[in-house]
Amino acid sequence: MSAPQNDSFLLACRGARPARTPIWLMRQAGRYLPEYRAIRAKVSFEELCRSPELCAEVTLQPVDILGVDAAILFSDILVVLDALGVDVVFDPSPRIAAPVRSAADISRLRWGDPRQEVGYVMDAVRACKRALADRVPLIGFCGAPFTTLSYLVEGQTSREFEHIKGLIFREPALFGGLMESMTTLLIDYLRAQVEAGVDAVQIFDSWAGALGPADFRVHVLPHLRRLVEEVRGAGAPVILFVRGNANLLADAATIPADVIGIDWTIDLQAAIATVGPERVVQGNLDPMALLGPAALVERRAREIVAAGRAARAHIFNLGHGISRHTDPGIAKLLVDVVHDA
Repeated sequence: MSAPQNDSFLLACRGARPARTPIWLMRQAGRYLPEYRAIRAKVSFEELCRSPELCAEVTLQPVDILGVDAAILFSDILVVLDALGVDVVFDPSPRIAAPVRSAADISRLRWGDPRQEVGYVMDAVRACKRALADRVPLIGFCGAPFTTLSYLVEGQTSREFEHIKGLIFREPALFGGLMESMTTLLIDYLRAQVEAGVDAVQIFDSWAGALGPADFRVHVLPHLRRLVEEVRGAGAPVILFVRGNANLLADAATIPADVIGIDWTIDLQAAIATVGPERVVQGNLDPMALLGPAALVERRAREIVAAGRAARAHIFNLGHGISRHTDPGIAKLLVDVVHDA
């Protein structure tokens, strides 16, 4: 695999300090871009995720339009459920008609090989690499075991997480077995992405904040650690992003990810003090700040770049996905400011 022409993101992942702070944005290929909406007007979200050439076109849009330092594969964390024989409908948020909530439900899951069952993702990785032509690195990703299972058990996005937390508290052994199986599947899934050509991977634990620190340590942390350790063995840097509860950050930092993602609920300076100045961090502008005026965006961006200098290395990103109401011109301004700071 040849090195990208712009390798600032990968240098930072490995703990070096590139000449300028690298930046990419979670959900950077999406509905805020008119070019993306033009493609979505012709195909459904499900069709787009399963069309490698269209995935590549969408993946490259923010690279061309914003000038970000890394592309992230256009897909969804729940396509991996194809390997379980579970249908997901996006309308627009994901819905699973038959949630998995009992031992009988679990017994019906298929646990197939993601290289075969989700092969279109690996085809999309290869299409993206061809289209990028080594301009910038390509990031692959998956949902963390708990986040992926949250959708599988709840059946949709949740506020209370009643079903999955009920499963944890009522039948911890059953939940633990399910987490073990999901972790194994996700290890295979991310390893397959690396084999197909991604330069780094990010693990999204978007719903970890639903749990208190003690429950996170007992029921989630060991599986997350195994996922990170085994995927790192594939040779690509691993970014771990645990969202939604700053109290979980110290525990997440015990996992040997190459980069620790920081959400917007904690100041970056405090986050670096928590994870330690020897770690590489990524983050953490509140995505809704991009709905504000340009002067605010510029000031916040410069503050975060300055705070990031206390870490071993810093990759600028948002504290979660970009809002679909964001002006692309403001997103481009953010990239330019970070590069100039």
